[in-house]
Amino acid sequence: MSKAIYVTTIESNSGKSLVSLGLLRMMLTRSPKVGYFRPIINKGINDAFDNHTNTAISFFNLETDHDECFAYHQYEVVELLSEGKEDEIIHTIIKKYKELEKKFDYVLVEGTDFSGEGGFTEVDVNLMIAKNLGIPVLIVGAGNGKKKKDFINTMQITYNSFVNKEVDVVGVIANKIEIDEVGFIKQELNKVFPKKVSIDIIPNINFLAYPTVKEVVDALDSNILFGEQFIDNAIGSYSIGAMQLRNYLTRIRENALVVTPGDRADIILGALQANASSNYPKIAGIILTGSLLPEDSIIKLIEGVQSTIPIISVSGGTFSISNKIGAVQPKIYASNKRKILLALDTFDNYVNVERLTNILSTFKSDRLTPSMFQYNLLQKARQDRKHIVLPEGNDERILTAAARLQLLNIVDLTLLGDKNTIQLKCDQIGIQIDLEKINILNPEDSIYNDDFSKTLYEARKHKGMTETTAVDLVRDVSYFGTLMIHNGLADGMVSGAVHTTMHTIKPSLQIIKTKPGVSVVSSVFFMCLSDRVSVMGDCAVNPNPNAAQLAEIAISSAQSAEAFGIDAKVAMLSYSSGSSGKGEEVEKVRKATEIVKSKKPNLKIEGPIQYDAAVDMSVAKTKMPDSKVAGQASVLIFPDLNTGNNTYKAIQRETGALAIGPMLQGLNKPVNDLSRGCTVDDIFNTVLLTAIQANQE
Repeated sequence: MSKAIYVTTIESNSGKSLVSLGLLRMMLTRSPKVGYFRPIINKGINDAFDNHTNTAISFFNLETDHDECFAYHQYEVVELLSEGKEDEIIHTIIKKYKELEKKFDYVLVEGTDFSGEGGFTEVDVNLMIAKNLGIPVLIVGAGNGKKKKDFINTMQITYNSFVNKEVDVVGVIANKIEIDEVGFIKQELNKVFPKKVSIDIIPNINFLAYPTVKEVVDALDSNILFGEQFIDNAIGSYSIGAMQLRNYLTRIRENALVVTPGDRADIILGALQANASSNYPKIAGIILTGSLLPEDSIIKLIEGVQSTIPIISVSGGTFSISNKIGAVQPKIYASNKRKILLALDTFDNYVNVERLTNILSTFKSDRLTPSMFQYNLLQKARQDRKHIVLPEGNDERILTAAARLQLLNIVDLTLLGDKNTIQLKCDQIGIQIDLEKINILNPEDSIYNDDFSKTLYEARKHKGMTETTAVDLVRDVSYFGTLMIHNGLADGMVSGAVHTTMHTIKPSLQIIKTKPGVSVVSSVFFMCLSDRVSVMGDCAVNPNPNAAQLAEIAISSAQSAEAFGIDAKVAMLSYSSGSSGKGEEVEKVRKATEIVKSKKPNLKIEGPIQYDAAVDMSVAKTKMPDSKVAGQASVLIFPDLNTGNNTYKAIQRETGALAIGPMLQGLNKPVNDLSRGCTVDDIFNTVLLTAIQANQE
């Protein structure tokens, strides 16, 4: 299978940028090493960079630079084609592409944007490039402004053009389709395309179809007088302010661009007032034509009006300027984050990402990339909204993570602490969070304290706990949070940014208890390395487990790996591999491995095995050539806490790997412990883990 895909269109302005951005993000979930290649660019005379390329590189922080992402300027290709130098073009493009192919795991190739120049159509040029690169093609077509049958015929003709030249077309995307035509277009395309071809329909999204004031400014000889910060306003329509104000006001539409001579103070002020009025639609901006500026008294009046619309002065008459505005085509550019995010969301909602991802798979591998793992965390956490309690509500890191979780709207949260104190802390450090939408409870004085203390007393009186002790313990945030879970007021808890591991876990062991058949609460880290995600356990809880406990940790860790989409291949680590080593610690690992094999005969497991033999295939072939785990282990079980904790921290610090966790396993309900040195990212990711665990209950 190819490691690249070529995105082409049936004509210009088909919405290819939306598709390219979606594909790039999709690729990045499979590998951090993603390249972008646009063989032919068409940047403006005054532009430093090609807009498409600059947007892709800057938004996704691709590890590439502008110059290595293209081979030719459009005018160069037109000239070479007119001279019959097709081979020269292809050789250069192939050379540039191969350089990127060596550097990246995936490459998105975006086709040309010109059509009909010099007698060469866009389809001809893209077909030539795709065929010679030998990569599959995704065809994008826009259905807006076309008869349905004509659009379907054009898509079919374009498809046949590629197939007849032995180019593999893996999918077609019908873009900008009117909502009421989506079903018909889908039905007709399914009739004319083979079943192996992926077919997706993207409806017309008005905001994406609208140009912005910035694009109009770029197309005109203009000067921004007011509201430069609002030039990303989208333009839904434009109208000429030439009639009297009372008549013009009735013609204003939502997101209108007002075009009027610069000396029409009545239209200017009327438009500003209409924008501020709840009785009239919002205005995108005002264009003042004829190089005319309002009088000083009018300028002074405008300056005193709080407005969210830009006012632009241009040279040229109203009629000619209106024609130029009408010719402006909407684009997606790097600074318009709102448009990019909407484009990505539209792609996710309407394109079969899973099918395209399968098509793009360049090799068969059970390894999961860090980007995909983190992407999956977000998706899994969103599947069934859960309620997570954060006992350390006064901690700055906890509040910052809570703000991010609230922004992304992933989980419901309860913060423990005094609301006024928490609000003051947020104000002091500038955290943007709406505390009215977060549940805040103070264990010192909560409506639940009486019930919680009774519950705790009943659960622990057989261990000698008194009612007075129970009343006191309920005021402890760890006990309070745990009792929230026990009583169904929360689905999980994340703590430990301030408190010790024992402070976090002890109430859970006393109240929530372990799952049936589980005697050991253990932990795993998800270690996100550059090219894979490894599950490491136990690195946080059990100091020196015996063979039976180590076996249980291995089984729990394998189950955790599988639950998070990682194919479990378990390595029971020791200082020797196979039968070569002797000693008490090696025998413990060997015995633990045998226990696991007897309890879980279908689990892929190897032990004892050294770390290098577990993860390095070249070492594995020498030390354990017949092993199904050696060289490709995804679950690494350490013999003791000393080894596990130091190893994961060494890997984290020396390689820059992201360690997500620890995630506790074995409890009836999810409670997870943070390190007191945790970062905001650690807290954010651990909350996601906890929500997913709650979904798996």
